[in-house]
Amino acid sequence: MIKSFTFEHSDKTFTCTVEERKTAPVGTWWWFTVSNDTMRYAPFEAVPSDTQASVLARIVAYYDRRLWARAQPVVPRQGFSRPGRPPASAANNAAKAAEG
Repeated sequence: MIKSFTFEHSDKTFTCTVEERKTAPVGTWWWFTVSNDTMRYAPFEAVPSDTQASVLARIVAYYDRRLWARAQPVVPRQGFSRPGRPPASAANNAAKAAEG
């Protein structure tokens, strides 16, 4: 399995490492950081067939998708509320029909 490596893409420096993940899902994962980004990402598990080129391609695709998603406009959502009780007459009619 390949070890840590660094590469540049779109004027950003990506630093990639393979580490054991201690929280669920447990396993060996690819972690990476990006210059000018305070987050640290672990988007996929490491597998024995990984190559530097395959990992680089997956990380770039993941990060580009993340940047695209963050750039999308916020879609306002309707507020959530509990459904109200049915009108008393409908509840009475349903109870009478069940007895009937």
